Amino acid sequence: MTLKLGDHAPEIMLPDQDDIVHKLSDYKGQWVLVYFYPKDDTPGCTKEACAIRDDFDNFDKLDLKVLGISADPVKNHKKFALKYELPFTLLADVEKKTVNDYGVWAEKKFLGRKYMGILRSSFLIDPKGKIAKIYENVKPAEHAMEVIKDLKGFIK
Repeated sequence: MTLKLGDHAPEIMLPDQDDIVHKLSDYKGQWVLVYFYPKDDTPGCTKEACAIRDDFDNFDKLDLKVLGISADPVKNHKKFALKYELPFTLLADVEKKTVNDYGVWAEKKFLGRKYMGILRSSFLIDPKGKIAKIYENVKPAEHAMEVIKDLKGFIK
């Protein structure tokens, strides 16, 4: 499935770091950033999560909910969230349904080796549940500021 701007965002129903199930439809009426990342506690993923954490007051002021998703299990998310004091929700997609629904489970290459993994991508979802912005090939350190800037443009 290839998602486009204006498409209805596929439903998400996954457990968070505290094993509480979240559904995207629970956030109807709010802006939501759904960000997909490859793996807990790896350099790029930590940089991205900490950048969001460090800018979280701005996300909060804009009433933007953040859902981070990887294929790591709940217990890994819990450790990652506690270690870096992450103030947002991390969802465990161990069955890889959501990453497939959003088209971010794909073949990757590293050091000449091919493997399947999560593409670092994000989707800004508007209060009606439609995709307002798609971020591909996200730069971990700059992503939080980019999202804040974009959202401010949408809610003017």
